[in-house]
Amino acid sequence: MFPLASFHEFSTTANLAIAVALGFGFGFCLERAGFGSARKLTAVFYLYDMAVVKVMFSAIVTAMVGIAVLSAAGLLDMSELYVEPTNLAAQGLGGLLFGAGFIFGGYCPGTSVAAMATGKIDGYAFALGMLAGVFGYAEFTPGIDTWIKDAAQGVMTLPTLTGIAAGWWAAAFVAFLVFAAWGMGKLESAFAGLRPRAG
Repeated sequence: MFPLASFHEFSTTANLAIAVALGFGFGFCLERAGFGSARKLTAVFYLYDMAVVKVMFSAIVTAMVGIAVLSAAGLLDMSELYVEPTNLAAQGLGGLLFGAGFIFGGYCPGTSVAAMATGKIDGYAFALGMLAGVFGYAEFTPGIDTWIKDAAQGVMTLPTLTGIAAGWWAAAFVAFLVFAAWGMGKLESAFAGLRPRAG
């Protein structure tokens, strides 16, 4: 809710209403960008359409720059931001499972809901499978949460690990984004022959 929550205490109802509005807006943008299509999403694994990586990387870098600018302007206390404690083993395993699900199912949790909104049956199937996985995790994996907490390495960020200020890291990622966009354009040209033909 930042920066509004820094200047005004919203009621629970207002917070929920804003969250719903943001959710609908996010879903609308996903669908309009074509991310409600499993073919569009899985195209990144064939390297002929890197739109998913471009959008996600751009969003991450935009958030980094925004946080750095707001912090430098004194509008954001970065110590108040919650950062999930690092657990390299758990997060590495989770990333592999998430990636495998993305490859086989063609969706991530958010895009599956966008697909459902446009009536795509595979979106419903993926979302139901996701809910079944959440239920199975909660019911049949007692002790994993304890292992995750006990094995955590604590909060690890690039500024704390390197001593380099967040603003410099944001600038470095902006430069890397420009280079990555150029590189992804080259990949798309090189693998354009894999793109399915219409009809």
